Amino acid sequence: MNNLNNNFNISEIITRKRDGLELSTDEIQYFIDGYVKDEIKDYQAAALLMAIYIRGLNGRELADLTQIMMLSGDHISLDDIEGKKIDKHSTGGVGDKVSFIVSPLVAASGVKVPMLSGRSLGHTGGTLDKLESIPGMNISLDTDAFKRVLKDVGMVICGQTANIVPADRKLYALRDTTATVNSIPLICASIMSKKLALGTDGMVLDVKTGSGAFMRKMEDSMELCKTMVATGEKAGRTTIGLITDMDQPLGNNVGNSLEIMESIEALKGNGPADLMEVTFHLGAAMLMAAGVETDFNQAMVRLEKALKSGEPLRIFREFIAAQEGNAAVCDDYSLFPQCKFQEPLKAKSTGYIEKIDAYEVGMAAIDIGAGRRKKEDAIDYGAGFVFHKKVGDKIKKGEAILTIYTNNPGCIEGAKERLKKAILISDEKVSKPKMVHFMLQKQ
Repeated sequence: MNNLNNNFNISEIITRKRDGLELSTDEIQYFIDGYVKDEIKDYQAAALLMAIYIRGLNGRELADLTQIMMLSGDHISLDDIEGKKIDKHSTGGVGDKVSFIVSPLVAASGVKVPMLSGRSLGHTGGTLDKLESIPGMNISLDTDAFKRVLKDVGMVICGQTANIVPADRKLYALRDTTATVNSIPLICASIMSKKLALGTDGMVLDVKTGSGAFMRKMEDSMELCKTMVATGEKAGRTTIGLITDMDQPLGNNVGNSLEIMESIEALKGNGPADLMEVTFHLGAAMLMAAGVETDFNQAMVRLEKALKSGEPLRIFREFIAAQEGNAAVCDDYSLFPQCKFQEPLKAKSTGYIEKIDAYEVGMAAIDIGAGRRKKEDAIDYGAGFVFHKKVGDKIKKGEAILTIYTNNPGCIEGAKERLKKAILISDEKVSKPKMVHFMLQKQ
């Protein structure tokens, strides 16, 4: 039996949006309720998504869609946990392991950090996949365990349960197969509905731009960032957005266990400059969103002192142990999954690294087993790349640009060919890229 409100008809709603008309709150509610209950079919939902992709949504429609999607499932209230709680979200990139560094850093500075994260998507690595490279790590926590780890440790990172924003889970799977992923209102509603389902005091959004980002053009990244900040603020959450660079991989390591190792090194004070620049900026924004600092420079100083104290590394160890992982990996990297084969990619000429196409590096990582082509594919947790040179660095002919790690020797030559095309060497000196382009917040 059809339980939907008989005052509405999905075909008429599709027609209205197709023709560029504004949808009412009740029409959006009708669509989401019906789709979650399987009373509106995939082909009908796909038609409406394409109409939204082409025609867009105004601010009120987007706020309604986000709120209604958020209310389609469970929420995690954090009101019973003392202190400010600030979430951080990245739109995804290659080598982006900031969550593992900024979370304990901010927790050591007096702000609790709860995160619901995801797996790899296309050429971008997944936070949960990286965590699962730690032996024993449990990323499937129920609400009680999630809150217990956050209260006891100061940070928690795990996957969302099936009952949190089920509307997004269904819609995203459909968008992925109907060429409607790269729609700013649909991206915003997807991200923000999940963020708002987690009862934080505020959030910081890391919107990537460049070759390895979903939004490659700066103007698109800026529009997405502004839209998400406005949506968060309309929902009553302090929201700050940063636009950061993803034209080359972030940091030196790409691949699941390799990125956790680099994160641990960063917590020991040995992080590469580009990774730490992004981490400190996001961390400072998180302290400002929490209200514990009002001056950005003072927030940066607070984070630098925290890192030198060693407290963030202690918190990260405690976080691993609290989620059943082997915290000894922080001292013994041989406990991570290992690869049998290592192969350097050597420079064919002397000069300066001019470009490293992050998208191609991400696809090459999939080629050697570090990512998935299909959702059901297994991941080689030890596979990946370690870059020895980045954009702006001088290199000599025959010197290693990077090292490939894999358990599948048959994929090495193909990966090398892809990487050679992705990396350009110039005779002229090249500047290091700017890592943080803009910070956006409510004035």
